[in-house]
Amino acid sequence: MPEISLFYGIRVTMYYDEHNPPHFHAEYSGNRALVDISNARIIKGALPSKQLKLILAWCVIHQDELMQNWELSKDGKPLNRINPLV
Repeated sequence: MPEISLFYGIRVTMYYDEHNPPHFHAEYSGNRALVDISNARIIKGALPSKQLKLILAWCVIHQDELMQNWELSKDGKPLNRINPLV
């Protein structure tokens, strides 16, 4: 499970050969969530309120890059790092 970004203690990963809809995994302090890339919303799990706002804002900003990584993951190719939220 490649790490594609890390910021404010939030670890963002994406698995190879995942199910639809396109999504990524976010983890913060033992809390985990699956985030829908297209709709910038939680599919499963939960994050604390502050971290949820940060990860959803980051998702909107980097939506195109996340979708590119989703396509790469489907083809089993290396994923690109995505800039953290600063």
